[in-house]
Amino acid sequence: MGRVILITGGAGFIGSALVRFLIENTNCFVVNYDKLTYASNLESLASIESSNRYHFVHGDICDKVQLTSILSQFTPDIIMHLAAESHVDRSIDGPADFMQTNIIGTYTLLEACREYYSSLKDEKKYGFRFHHISTDEVYGDLAEGELFTEKSSYAPSSPYSASKAASDHLVRAWYRTYGLPVVLSNCSNNYGPFQHNEKLIPQTIMNALIGKPIPIYGNGLQVRDWLYVEDHVRALYSVLCDGEIGETYNIGGNCEKRNIDVVNTICELLEKLVPGNVNSLAASGNALGFKSLITYVDDRPGHDVRYAIDSNKIQRELGWKPIESFESGVRKTIAWYVNEAGKV
Repeated sequence: MGRVILITGGAGFIGSALVRFLIENTNCFVVNYDKLTYASNLESLASIESSNRYHFVHGDICDKVQLTSILSQFTPDIIMHLAAESHVDRSIDGPADFMQTNIIGTYTLLEACREYYSSLKDEKKYGFRFHHISTDEVYGDLAEGELFTEKSSYAPSSPYSASKAASDHLVRAWYRTYGLPVVLSNCSNNYGPFQHNEKLIPQTIMNALIGKPIPIYGNGLQVRDWLYVEDHVRALYSVLCDGEIGETYNIGGNCEKRNIDVVNTICELLEKLVPGNVNSLAASGNALGFKSLITYVDDRPGHDVRYAIDSNKIQRELGWKPIESFESGVRKTIAWYVNEAGKV
């Protein structure tokens, strides 16, 4: 059996995709440590939950006693830290949970790992890594024609992005001050199967399928770089295996799209994949089909206009690049959600 990897937040959207990838494509033993909040979904792990290389632990990263016990029990070679509150709107309405989980939780985890790391011997200590997974939102708003690089200054706009920026700084401080061997990665907007329906792409798909209004913030011209989740987890594994200690790697999909264009693309693909639904809309007087459901709503406070990732470093140094275009990735995503909706 290969290395033991402890993943925090492994029942979340990206975390579960990572767990599935590791069980299906490596010989690693995976310990999934997750609090099981509203954003967690154990059904996303059904395909691998019976593996003898997978173990689930219900736990909170703010609980140092439990973390210390788990580290002692499983003696991991790698920590991959994905546990986080992640929805910007929720952070605006109630920032306290974001401060607690993303900042205090990361601090607590770092301290438990620092003590664990100091107890390791020789080869085990040499091979240990703490991989912190973060977001491009820490960099704030971006002017037209520019790209976020690993050297970009931090300028977070929301309580969510501020809490993730703080966690990034903590990880780097534990590397500089205590010598904890860390690597960091910052990714662009992920999408794919099993994503929570409060996010733009699954919300658009599911609302369209039931004929519910599709909300668009402001004028819909905000630009994001879209990254298919399975491309992302391949990148995370590349960073895990070959990333240099102390370094940061930006991970993007090379798919800049305006929010309104994302929604329009989904509506057009749905009209091809589920014509019965769009015909029903047309029969009720909505000649535009799914696009007739688009509804512009008041913009989100502090809404950044544009994010875009420069992934040249990880492509050049680690040989990773995204496989999916936006069109191919979103078609796979739509097909998955349509299939899930058909099961209800």
